[in-house]
Amino acid sequence: MTLSEFMKEWNDDTPYIKVKTSGSTGKPKELLVEKSRMTASAKITCDFLGLTSNDTALLCLPLDYIAGKMMVVRCLERGMKLVSVTPSAHPLKDLQEVPSFAAMVLMQVYNSMENEEERSKLMRIRNLIIGGGAVDSEMANRLRSFGNAVWSTYGMTETLSHIALRKLSGSDATEYYSPFEGVALSAADDGCLCIKAPAVCQDMLKTNDIVDFHEDGKRFRVIGRKDNVVDSGGIKIHIEEIEQVLRNKLNVDFAISKMRDKEYGEIVVLLLALPEFCHTNGKNILVLSKKKPHDDIKSMKCLGLLPSSVLSNLTLAVSSLSKYWQPKVIFAVDKIPHTETGKIARSAVINMIENFNNDV
Repeated sequence: MTLSEFMKEWNDDTPYIKVKTSGSTGKPKELLVEKSRMTASAKITCDFLGLTSNDTALLCLPLDYIAGKMMVVRCLERGMKLVSVTPSAHPLKDLQEVPSFAAMVLMQVYNSMENEEERSKLMRIRNLIIGGGAVDSEMANRLRSFGNAVWSTYGMTETLSHIALRKLSGSDATEYYSPFEGVALSAADDGCLCIKAPAVCQDMLKTNDIVDFHEDGKRFRVIGRKDNVVDSGGIKIHIEEIEQVLRNKLNVDFAISKMRDKEYGEIVVLLLALPEFCHTNGKNILVLSKKKPHDDIKSMKCLGLLPSSVLSNLTLAVSSLSKYWQPKVIFAVDKIPHTETGKIARSAVINMIENFNNDV
């Protein structure tokens, strides 16, 4: 969707707008959301960040999804100048004027941090909000030194972007999200977060995110998704927690998932993006099998030979995990499937594993 197409839809007589979910846990869905609630959400964010008509906002996210649409609505609500660039991995590359407000996905922030000129621009953005995935500890440490405000967002399409922010920069950086005023949070019996935000969502919304509340009863941190829990031999393992540890250690793109197992019920699976290996060996997958928690990774059954540098990196990374977190099966694949918004496409990963199951 182009900016002119969105503006045409926004200015028509219909009180609703169609938005697509990201599709990280299944096929993307289309939702109808009220323009009035989008405006209310925009006002809440602008008030919280202190944005005014003197600010310039950067639109570098696709307008097919709620995050991109909400950047435009925030500009309309607050009278900010909007600078629009084609969504890419390097949104700041050709910018002459550094915006005072920007929303990016984690992938865009990471790539900008790797380029000295783009990193300098990133550091000059007065308010930067980051979505599209959990911010790992290494990235959080790098962002803590930023002089301006950097925030991690919590929300989803149904809540019209975010309903809580977590400060990543400065001395008040924290691992806990703080909900906006007017947002009431609670935990269901299964530990999943429930959201009551009448300004942006008519009904109480139960998420699949398992959370831990701060002792103040308001702030929270996300442990992982309920549907991303591996129940292996009675031990419940959160996929996102394993990924957070490995993200600082593995040199290739990867994903943690699970598969059915007769002995354990479910086992932890690691997918590694090794396209050159797959193509060179004429195979789409490499299977390594490690059935017992105490087995050494070097003793895993290999279909093919990993390059020594990859094996060394993999051995060190897996060895850093607790024995129950260590993957029992490892697949080498051409690439890890991602959604258009940069998140791991969990359902696509599960489908890949089911197709590989006969090779284990």
